[in-house]
Amino acid sequence: MHSVSNAIAQISERIAIAARGAGRHPAAIRLVAVSKTRSAAEIGAAVAAGITDIGENYLAEAQPKIAALEGAAIDWHFIGAIQSNKTRGIASAFQWVQTVDRARIAKRLSDQRNVSDPLDVLLQVNVDNEPQKAGVAIEGLSELANYAAALPNIRLRGLMAIPRDTDDVETKRQSFRRLANLFEDCRPHGCADWDTLSMGMSDDFELAIAEGATMVRVGTAIFGPRSR
Repeated sequence: MHSVSNAIAQISERIAIAARGAGRHPAAIRLVAVSKTRSAAEIGAAVAAGITDIGENYLAEAQPKIAALEGAAIDWHFIGAIQSNKTRGIASAFQWVQTVDRARIAKRLSDQRNVSDPLDVLLQVNVDNEPQKAGVAIEGLSELANYAAALPNIRLRGLMAIPRDTDDVETKRQSFRRLANLFEDCRPHGCADWDTLSMGMSDDFELAIAEGATMVRVGTAIFGPRSR
């Protein structure tokens, strides 16, 4: 039987090894458990095993889980595509939004944030210029970053990407490196909170850490294969 706690312990050790191999402290890497299609009970098991960050892709699916786990020490991350009619719910329910790729969405999230703490935001970059994939184009990133950094109720923290789906390690490494370079080059002037580079998932998080990731998003390797 799949054990969430054992899986988290193994992943944490792999993160530590990858971080040390890159000359970094393991505590510098934040692990987000991706819980799309998973139950509140499964998320609770992950939290009991030490997870503090949970990623969800859909507002309607996340809301009952957030309610069921109210009071738990969880930072909820929205990591799915953002529809304009969902921004109010996202701005209210989540602590992080990793998939902002348009000025209009950033503005709506800021305007609709109705809690005292600012919303932590990452800009999603279409790092490989894939026409079917969400994310701001590289040439539009600097303008969006400067716009978002000036909004009052969000705290711009950095960048996120989902690189091209490929088994070629060198191709994926180049994508991670490209995003890491953008992270260094596109910090908005005066943006003191620019500290987060979210890249790497279950099958490539160690490679992402080697290229500079400070946050990795892991689902299947924690919870096991999805049943749907």
